[in-house]
Amino acid sequence: MTKIITTKAVRLKYGDSEALHGIDLDFEAKQLTTLIGPSGCGKSTFLRCLNRMNDDIPNVHVSGDIKFEGHDIYTNKTDLVALRKEVGMVFQQPTPFPFSVFDNVAFGLRLAGIKDQALIEERVIESLKQAAIWNETKDVLDRSAQSFSGGQQQRICIARALAVRPKIVLLDEPTSALDPISSAEVERTLIQLKRQYTFIMVTHNLQQASRISDQTAFFMNGDLIESGATEKMFIKPKQQMTNDYLNGRFG
Repeated sequence: MTKIITTKAVRLKYGDSEALHGIDLDFEAKQLTTLIGPSGCGKSTFLRCLNRMNDDIPNVHVSGDIKFEGHDIYTNKTDLVALRKEVGMVFQQPTPFPFSVFDNVAFGLRLAGIKDQALIEERVIESLKQAAIWNETKDVLDRSAQSFSGGQQQRICIARALAVRPKIVLLDEPTSALDPISSAEVERTLIQLKRQYTFIMVTHNLQQASRISDQTAFFMNGDLIESGATEKMFIKPKQQMTNDYLNGRFG
């Protein structure tokens, strides 16, 4: 397996308060890894370190070592626009822009300076198909993306992330705001795509983690308690705390 992101001794402080206490965790390419743990355990904070989204929060300090394809992403030389093109993000609430489906999906391509309209059209269609939302949008590409259902909006956001052909997509609880049917549609989409892309996903839903992920990492109070193959962890976790969490004794 190829490690696409490696992290070592990652700490994050909000002012004087430390939220991550030295995380060592690597991610394999073209697998779906879920980050699980109770609210406030640090999993979303850690996820946002992986494409420097925490940079936008005042008074945050990140230390340690985070490498994407062997390159330290926290050097002053890092181009954040280029990094976030390679390491895209889909948020908890669907966040389509207030314009058409087509323009939503084309947004990142135009931002990257692509002007070839035929190429943009090709990528938009390809991405909508990959995100399993083409059939619902193909005849209404000029319709506002915000006029679709929550689950459809989230798949449009996934298509938008895929259009720039990232290597990694970070997903911060992408189904928690959706109804069960829409959640299942997004899950099916991710299962179909996870052999083409690397996904790192925060979820509160343990059943979801067990259904769709290859690897799982369990966080608690800013510490990484355990990580490994999902099936092994869910059947026979190494740590008692992991066992207690997976069996609903807290969380």
